[in-house]
Amino acid sequence: MLPGGGGGRGCSVLLGTCGYSYTEWVDSGFYPPSTRTADMLELYCRVFSTVELNYTWYQMARAEAVARMAAKAPGHFRFSAKLTRTMTHERDAEWPKQVQLYREGIAPLKDRLVAILVQLPPDFDRTMENRRYLAALLDGLQDLPVAVEFRHGSWATDSVFKELERRKVTLVTVDTPQLPGLFPTLDVVTNPALFYVRFHGRNMGGWRSGNMQKKFDYDYSGEELGEWRLMLDRLAHQAERGVIYFNNHVRAQAPRNGQRLQKILAGLG
Repeated sequence: MLPGGGGGRGCSVLLGTCGYSYTEWVDSGFYPPSTRTADMLELYCRVFSTVELNYTWYQMARAEAVARMAAKAPGHFRFSAKLTRTMTHERDAEWPKQVQLYREGIAPLKDRLVAILVQLPPDFDRTMENRRYLAALLDGLQDLPVAVEFRHGSWATDSVFKELERRKVTLVTVDTPQLPGLFPTLDVVTNPALFYVRFHGRNMGGWRSGNMQKKFDYDYSGEELGEWRLMLDRLAHQAERGVIYFNNHVRAQAPRNGQRLQKILAGLG
């Protein structure tokens, strides 16, 4: 719980990682030796209070599988889920059908769903065509909690923020390398119900290379995470709840950094 939230209430903050099912996290010591994939979520839930489902970006969510997974987590545990890439990175004329399939697949999460993450690709700039597509996509996801992550810096404008605010859609705050053209790190909250932060790491060479493994190979220092205290305080004063996810999954750096930030936040109350 952080100070803020409006009306004198505190802002409840949940912390976790982007995905939890990584075999390399066994070798790196986060999971005990010989941990089976089927047992990872139960062990993960002993450390973190939320997870951002990563697999739903690669493949369409299926209600039966989602229900089985949710049943393994304790009642207080919360989920966010990426929108499938067929609606963001590889979209075609059939995307409205994909939206409906996704809605059906994610339905078992019900009240345990924090947000659907719409992660847009780096080449998705603010053209009229892309603006119309995003508006139509958000219409299709209406009545679901939605957070949007822009990668292209052209979307960092007040008019975009105002439209997200009108729709009650959360703008994702990102920590990334300071590269030209990338969406900047902002303390803008467009939905007073939720702020959403993603730590991607600052491996500048990895981001330039395009190699996914190198891109998310980064270990935040305690000093770097400590610098986020003021930012998180500003976000918390604008929202009732917040979620923070670490995406630097290589060599189990994400859960390690998440636990490091947990200690910093505990010091803030």
